[in-house]
Amino acid sequence: MAFAVFVGSLIGVMALGMPIAFALLVSGVALMFYLDIFDTQIIAQNLIDGADNFSMLAIPFFILAGELMNAGGISNRIINFALSLVGHIRGGLGYVAIIASVLFAGLSGSAVADTAALGAILIPMMVKAGYDRNQSTGLIAAGGIIAPIIPPSIPMIIFGVTSGVSITKLFMAGIVPGLLIGLCLVVCWWFMVRKDEVEVFPRKSVKEILSATRQAIWALLLPAFIVGGLRGGVFTPTEAAVVAAFYALFVGMFIYRELKIQDLFKVLVASAKATSMVMFLVAAAMVSAWLITVANIPSIVTDMLGPFVENKLLLLLVINALVLLVGTAMDLTPTILILTPVLMPIIEKAGIDPVYFGVLFVLNNCIGLLTPPVGTVLNVACGVGKIGMEDIMKGIWPFLLAETLVLILLILFPSIVTVPLQWFTGM
Repeated sequence: MAFAVFVGSLIGVMALGMPIAFALLVSGVALMFYLDIFDTQIIAQNLIDGADNFSMLAIPFFILAGELMNAGGISNRIINFALSLVGHIRGGLGYVAIIASVLFAGLSGSAVADTAALGAILIPMMVKAGYDRNQSTGLIAAGGIIAPIIPPSIPMIIFGVTSGVSITKLFMAGIVPGLLIGLCLVVCWWFMVRKDEVEVFPRKSVKEILSATRQAIWALLLPAFIVGGLRGGVFTPTEAAVVAAFYALFVGMFIYRELKIQDLFKVLVASAKATSMVMFLVAAAMVSAWLITVANIPSIVTDMLGPFVENKLLLLLVINALVLLVGTAMDLTPTILILTPVLMPIIEKAGIDPVYFGVLFVLNNCIGLLTPPVGTVLNVACGVGKIGMEDIMKGIWPFLLAETLVLILLILFPSIVTVPLQWFTGM
């Protein structure tokens, strides 16, 4: 009954249009009344505890780093670098979008930010070159969800804090799946545009390629610097976020010289707004997480999924089908915050590697960003591409299918995640 009260109240207030963070608080209060333990001090204390976490400091600094990169001219240099490599190939601008998505993913960790930044630059270029607007916008959106998988990843941080799993290991485990998604998008895009008559750019000379590489080298070094530092134990994920923000500030102001002092206030305000939304969600979810534990809801779910515990593959298929369904109606961050404390006990009981599950879980939720009606990245792409939801669904479904195929491959072949993880972490 406690499970029904929590889920019913959460879905009910969300159906009324209440923001997710407040809906979590309302469902928590409803559960407190049901358990007869209503106390405003419990709500206040858990709100504070939810935000008072050292690992969570990585979130505002990675968001700040992303804003500084966009304002400092790093985004344009990455696109020019990719354009110099593959712009002359048939469908080259699509490959540019995919390469840029992978490179952007190693800088910001935010699907929405990457989609908006890439879409604003590349979609007009692709349409002018003769590409279908729906397909172009769909490709940009599909590439955007690579960001939460390749480190640094804000959703990985949230999952790691909520579940108690090593954030560093989650970062390392996301590298190969993220690259695999990029590869699948390349194959899918090649198949779609192999016969299209679109404009291609002149082949760049070696000198021009070297020039574009030299311009982008500072941006290209940052992901390697972060991964190398994490793998070598030089800094923690939180410290890596601070390093990334300082690096982006230094490069933007003193090397590229496109970031001016007067721009900093606007960048800081934008970062603060984005951070406040994420952190309030995290704090509100902590109230629900505490009450979920008190109400013994994880045990109820474990009993429900009990028949599947002996078969890890079947259990993972059932859980991922459930998460895909939830992802159509709920955004990535609240889904992670709500379902992680519910699902982790059964994952541990089944003996599934929590780092491996974390990668599957985050990837599954990222796919949810591309599914209507709530898909955040989908809505951002529609706005940037100036098309409607019906139009973008016509263009995105092949890419969505390809990314779902990657998820299924990871479920069927766990070694795709676990073997590279052992190398990256030196285990």
